[in-house]
Amino acid sequence: MAKLYFKFGAMGSSKSAQALMTKFNYEEKGKSVWLIKPAIDTRDDKYDKNGKLQTVVRSRIGLSSPAEALGKDADIAEIFLKYNSTPPADVIICDECQFLTEEQVDQLRYIVDNYDIPVLCFGLRADFQTKLFPGSRRLFELADSISEIKSICKCGRKATVNARIDEKGRIVTKGEQVFLGGNDSYRAMCHKCWMEKQKEQEIQAGEK
Repeated sequence: MAKLYFKFGAMGSSKSAQALMTKFNYEEKGKSVWLIKPAIDTRDDKYDKNGKLQTVVRSRIGLSSPAEALGKDADIAEIFLKYNSTPPADVIICDECQFLTEEQVDQLRYIVDNYDIPVLCFGLRADFQTKLFPGSRRLFELADSISEIKSICKCGRKATVNARIDEKGRIVTKGEQVFLGGNDSYRAMCHKCWMEKQKEQEIQAGEK
């Protein structure tokens, strides 16, 4: 029986790499994969030789694959039935699933339940303020299988916080929930180091 999977981790925990390796494993066994990602994440998109923008899922270790970008108003179930009716895809893999809307997670759940298609979602649990993304929250509520892709803080503890870093290397605790950035904009940290760094910044600010 198909399941809805949610595999989450902090920044730099190789979520995209695992999504792409999972895609490879399915395809190696002759299965068809529909790789999708929310259209808001454009960091790795590129123009092909014909000048057409191509959506790409790319990992930090160099793995990459074309994917289909889905806007926040896209009905995933409707698109799936339109594109994959004959025959249906054997599996759906979604990268950066934290950017899905709650309704889109419901649509993935519908596909699992009604078409017996496994759906694997890879993404972040929480934002730079340690608050759940709407898509992640809904996946915690609906997923059949939830697992953590673990990574470590610089101190050696498990990283659980996606700390947003400004151009001066300071932790940012205010701002919009979605701010696309790479390794220079975010740092995976344990909660203890994240809090201690903020206290250090407050002391330094008071000494000026």
